[in-house]
Amino acid sequence: MAPSRNTQSSSSAVKSEPAAGAAPTGLYGEAHRFDASFRGPVRRRSCTDILCCLIFIIAILSYVALGIVAWLHGDPRKVLHPTNSYGQFCGQKGSPNEKKPILFYFNILKCANPSLLINLQCPTTQMCVSKCPDRFATYTEMQMQHTLSKSYWEYYRDFCKPGFNNPYKPVSQVLRDEDCPSMLVPSRPFLQRCLPDFTSLNGTVTVANRTSFKDALETAHSVTELQHAAKGITGLVDTKELGMKIVEDYAKTWAWIIIGLLLSLAVSLIFILLLRFTAGLLLWTTILTFLLLLACGMWYCSMQLSRLRNTPGSDVAIVAVGMQTDLQVYLQLSQTWILLLVSLAVTEACILLMLIFLRRRVQVAIALLREASKAIGHIMSTLFFPVVTFLLLTLCISYWAVTAVYLASSGEAVYRVMSPDVSCQYANSTCQPESFNRSNVSTSASCQGSQCLFAFYGGETSYHRHLFLLQLSNLLLCLWLINFSLALEQCTLAGTFASYYWARRKPQDIPPCPLFSSFSRALRYHTGSLAFGALILSVAQLVRIILEYVEQRLKGVNNVVSRFLLRCLQCCFWCLEKFIRYMNRNAYIMVAIYGKNFCTSAREAFFLLMRNVVRTAVLDRVTDFLLFLGKALIAGGVGVVAFFLFTKKIPVFQEEVPSLNYYWVPLLTVVLGAFLIAHAFFSVYAMCVDTLFLCFCDDLERHDGSPGKPFLMSPQLHRVLGKSSQSHR
Repeated sequence: MAPSRNTQSSSSAVKSEPAAGAAPTGLYGEAHRFDASFRGPVRRRSCTDILCCLIFIIAILSYVALGIVAWLHGDPRKVLHPTNSYGQFCGQKGSPNEKKPILFYFNILKCANPSLLINLQCPTTQMCVSKCPDRFATYTEMQMQHTLSKSYWEYYRDFCKPGFNNPYKPVSQVLRDEDCPSMLVPSRPFLQRCLPDFTSLNGTVTVANRTSFKDALETAHSVTELQHAAKGITGLVDTKELGMKIVEDYAKTWAWIIIGLLLSLAVSLIFILLLRFTAGLLLWTTILTFLLLLACGMWYCSMQLSRLRNTPGSDVAIVAVGMQTDLQVYLQLSQTWILLLVSLAVTEACILLMLIFLRRRVQVAIALLREASKAIGHIMSTLFFPVVTFLLLTLCISYWAVTAVYLASSGEAVYRVMSPDVSCQYANSTCQPESFNRSNVSTSASCQGSQCLFAFYGGETSYHRHLFLLQLSNLLLCLWLINFSLALEQCTLAGTFASYYWARRKPQDIPPCPLFSSFSRALRYHTGSLAFGALILSVAQLVRIILEYVEQRLKGVNNVVSRFLLRCLQCCFWCLEKFIRYMNRNAYIMVAIYGKNFCTSAREAFFLLMRNVVRTAVLDRVTDFLLFLGKALIAGGVGVVAFFLFTKKIPVFQEEVPSLNYYWVPLLTVVLGAFLIAHAFFSVYAMCVDTLFLCFCDDLERHDGSPGKPFLMSPQLHRVLGKSSQSHR
């Protein structure tokens, strides 16, 4: 393989053959890998993985076409508005149901599965109403009371079919034709649907203080049957109330949350600037501070345990308490503090053991972070590149969500024959309401009383039959674009930091606009390579998602063998995804430096890491851990301030902070947001460390430190890493 040319190399540079005792020549024998004249990312390069690039472009165009088709066929109103038995939207403006936004089920006992309610496929007549019934009533009772007052019929007819106005029609015929419901149950609207209004009376679930009731045929029913029909809905009602309180808390504290996020942004920037000048001191201070905080936490937990030792009820198990929105409930349990104490003690012990047995690796990791600080200090624009990635990810996820909604709502109204007689040969067959009265179904003897009612949204065309595959395609393409955006960021940053490392004189020899140059090289020459790696990772992620979906579907199946095999597959694909993600990251670094295709770059990165496996195995984890401590310290520090603020323990702001339902809502938002902001900055550091480490390994193999082949690493980095390399040869 011919050596790659580099425009940064001098025209008089002579490629010297590796002499005896020189650096190893690797596993492939590429001369350029050990050319002493190499001065950074190859500039004269050609397009790589062109076929995959073309496929990626075609996939993007197909994705756009899929979105257009979904937009033409879809109707989000089918998701936003419930639909009655005639395919009409409840509450739609400009329609007869404009003032009837709620869906009412004639016989909710037929809706035994809650998923049928949400998907509008409950096998009973469904009508749009303006309000839900607020009392128990049956059609028989209404007929008896109608002779005394017409108001009973006026109330009951609101829940009958439009146009039906015959209160004297026999009950059997009314129920056969489904003109009116056989009974009314006190209900309240939820998700624009009338669901039974369950209440608790002395620990017993009731509806309007009753535990049983009868329908029009005098058949007795219990509230338990209603609970079974609306199983899970009561929990959703509680979730809705919780959600309303959370939204209320957000409305009161959004300004404070923004202040907290801005504070975390400022702290992250200050932390990075301090790393630039005092990397070693700051990182050791971070480690010691974290250990001190863990020790303080252990002391506080032990004090709380002592306080609760003689408190009645503190020995109750957490499992017995169940899920509670008030965190104070858990803080009154001894088991909570025991778990926290054990967790903190184990974490403290692990960190201390790591510092004792891996102190040399910690010093090496700090040296790499110190060098990364210098690189980022010379190219500060890299800190803000994650903003570009964030915008790309937002665009991809938004497009996927909109397309998924339009695909889910792109079916046409499907009507099916519903017959009270199970022997009807046309039952569940498709029909058209306009011609149903003239069809053979209405005249069939076995299908007397049959109706053509709306069943669901779907279709018989090829497009509608393959909606599930289109949704899978939508998900796969979204994952592909997300992983491509992340790959573009990694390759861009790798090329930028490699140009810093291979510069002989820093910062004089760093090329102008290194970030933009690396970004343009990655897009112009290596779109195919980035798309190739992103596709491999996306397929593995899609398989994992499908396995998760299958597991959810098999939750009620008590087949131990199938569940075991499914868990094994999930574990295998989780490991595979982690391995692919790690190899892709290093492959993109090699692509950014040498400009080769994805497979070659992945192979070279793999064997380069294997030749430094002892250093790599520990150094990666230690560096990641140090960066995690920095992120945790920033998020934890901001979180402590937010905790004292939202619990009104800061006297200066006691009056300004509003009263909240749950103080943990804005607190968790601030902590999570602070961690993500810190992660965005530290991800640049992580990419810089990985790039410098690979460049260092390549530098050791390319050069021997002689005047003819001097190392390009900094003296400090060579002093720490060079000694480490000697000890592992």
